[in-house]
Amino acid sequence: MSDQPPSAPYDALLLLSFGGPEGPDDVVPFLENVTRGRGIPRERLKEVGQHYFLFGGVSPINEQNRALLAALRADFAANGLELPVYWGNRNWAPYLTDTLREMAAAGHRRVLTLATSAYASYSGCRQYRENLADALAALAGEGLPVPRVDKLRHYFNHPGFIEPMVDATVTALSELPEEVRPKARLAFTTHSIPTAAADTSGPAEGHGDGGAYVAQHLDVVRTIAAAVRERTGVDHPWDLVYQSRSGAPHIPWLEPDICDHLEEVHRAGAAGVVMVPIGFVSDHMEVRYDLDTEATAKAAELGLPVARAGTVGADPRFAAAVRELVLERAATERGERPVRCALGALGPSHDLCPVGCCPARTPRPAAAGADSPYA
Repeated sequence: MSDQPPSAPYDALLLLSFGGPEGPDDVVPFLENVTRGRGIPRERLKEVGQHYFLFGGVSPINEQNRALLAALRADFAANGLELPVYWGNRNWAPYLTDTLREMAAAGHRRVLTLATSAYASYSGCRQYRENLADALAALAGEGLPVPRVDKLRHYFNHPGFIEPMVDATVTALSELPEEVRPKARLAFTTHSIPTAAADTSGPAEGHGDGGAYVAQHLDVVRTIAAAVRERTGVDHPWDLVYQSRSGAPHIPWLEPDICDHLEEVHRAGAAGVVMVPIGFVSDHMEVRYDLDTEATAKAAELGLPVARAGTVGADPRFAAAVRELVLERAATERGERPVRCALGALGPSHDLCPVGCCPARTPRPAAAGADSPYA
């Protein structure tokens, strides 16, 4: 019998997230990091940052990542998986490069990455891979050992992601007035992205209208809606809608926007709506502001009852799913054929992003893929 640990050849897990400000003085510097290279004036960033200032300049995302980090460590320890877990952000402390520098100094040479984005797209996958390549290049430039970094497959249809969302949807339905519940609509929400980015999401052979981004979300919607029907005995009508658009007005983005959608279904006589944020791992700012503040205010203006389902966050089932994904990928790297859990019609995603997957407008090196310069 082998004396290798079950996570071999990997010796660490990196939780990689977006990051967010943790006080009023952080807001504009954080937004400067997010928009670097776009030439947006500082005064404009102050305007954009108003929704952060409404919450004291603190994004909930970092605290939620701390909770997820703790949940992962607890789950690993409880199941005998001796794999250290680190955390790094793209746009705020703890910064990705600093974390990888710490990991390299600790002797880690094979690192698995969990990105807090479940779906295929440039901004949700390849941009994280580009940031990894930038950080690894910085380590190489400093003469430090450069670990090999791989990325866990997309987990949008893993039971540990889907099942907490089913529970959250049923709970949110129960929060609507009793007379409204049987006729309530489900509005599954995710981050809007440019239609051009959606069309080229996923492997090149699947590029087309909406690409993998829309297809994956629709698969999740159908899976959750079917489970809710089984749990409640009610076949709730559903829609896939979008939120958090941030681009120039002349560039087409995925629609309809959640607020426009609420107006539309209200005109059509909807009794109530449950907003289900399937595009987000945790209740960070784009959920707290765009849904809990803006969309909820729009519903109140319309006199339309709404409730909002929670996100997966640090749910123990999600932490267990991450452990399963780690062990699955490790076994695959060892040449084994592990069971690959997935619900819905699409099946498990690829382990290695192929060349041409979710391309950038301007090509840049990206780690953890078939085209990685750090294989």
